[in-house]
Amino acid sequence: MILHVNGKEHTVSSVTLDELIVEFELTKQLVVTEVDGVIVDREHWDSLTLKDGMKIELVHFVGGG
Repeated sequence: MILHVNGKEHTVSSVTLDELIVEFELTKQLVVTEVDGVIVDREHWDSLTLKDGMKIELVHFVGGG
């Protein structure tokens, strides 16, 4: 399936938003997600089924000093 993630086209094997975050090797506790312009709460990641062409933003917070 082809998704637009953070402005770039990606071919992915994930079926749910939760799986996509794992596929992109992101730390779940530090991610905020938006799908087709709507913020998706963490408790819905495993039930949100991805569809070809969706536009997804994954914002991953990084600490440092």
